[in-house]
Amino acid sequence: MRQWLVSVADSVFPNLDPAQQVLSKIGAEIRLAEVLTPEAILQIARQADAVLVTYAEITAEMIRQMTRCRIIARFGIGVDNVDIAAATDAGIVVTRVPDYCVDEVSDHTMALLLALARKIPFANSLVQGERWEMPAVVPIHRLRGTVLGLVGFGRIPQLVAPKAKAFGIKVVTYDPYVSESVTSANGVEQIDFAGLLKISDYVSIHTPLVAETHHLFNADVFSQMKPTAYLINTARGPIVDEAALVRALDAKQLAGAALDVLATEPPSASPLFGRNNLILTPHMSFYSEESLIELQTRAAEEVVRVLTGQMPRDPVNPEVLKLGRMRGGMHKENAVV
Repeated sequence: MRQWLVSVADSVFPNLDPAQQVLSKIGAEIRLAEVLTPEAILQIARQADAVLVTYAEITAEMIRQMTRCRIIARFGIGVDNVDIAAATDAGIVVTRVPDYCVDEVSDHTMALLLALARKIPFANSLVQGERWEMPAVVPIHRLRGTVLGLVGFGRIPQLVAPKAKAFGIKVVTYDPYVSESVTSANGVEQIDFAGLLKISDYVSIHTPLVAETHHLFNADVFSQMKPTAYLINTARGPIVDEAALVRALDAKQLAGAALDVLATEPPSASPLFGRNNLILTPHMSFYSEESLIELQTRAAEEVVRVLTGQMPRDPVNPEVLKLGRMRGGMHKENAVV
């Protein structure tokens, strides 16, 4: 019986112990790419039965060379770094972990909102610079009675909503893919995008990155927002046109913004840097010690399910699971019981 080979394209984790613990149940061998290049990834992935990936790009050309791969499992929620169409054509199921960090991201969203509202980073920088000057941070407005617009109403914004309402903030949302019964059940009003931009004091982005949402927040959108409004992005960097955001901040079309994600990560020298009305965090909203253990465990469990002939829980391309489409089928060849 051949030993399963599981390749890890890239890792941001201090170690892969949680994934290894799960994969050891089927006697799988784990190999981690030495560097983040297509060549290095393919060196360990060409003959792999499964690929685990965090941020590395898994392109159609790479997928064509993964001749034994049955599953590409993402350590994360979004899958914009994997060519889903190419994987489907190759009979490879792609999975994700859609809800491992919903508490962390919703908490981080509220932390950014509060930091913007109370101007905490700017005030801290003044005091750390030996400037005890409360008037320098005015105006600051009361949270109660303001409006938070959630663009997207999936798992994370559904947790943001009650946290915001606890501060007396009214919550509205725009999500054409979520029924009004869902928003109503959460005590949130569903309105159109233009209406959300017009009335919101805080606009928080919670959409996936797809063709329709790339640069969704652009110069035209910023011109429709209140000049006293703040933008928050904990979703994906390219959803925001960063050059247009800089121009909007310079023109005082917006009061400020808080970004946990950027178009290029890590960023090089950027006009986003050094602004008192802009908070930047290093793509950390997903993080807690607990969430990383859960993420590794659940992604690895998907690999075990597929390699032992079971159905994955969170497939991105379920059509590949139809009879005859999945590479290797759903039988239990090589399964360790």
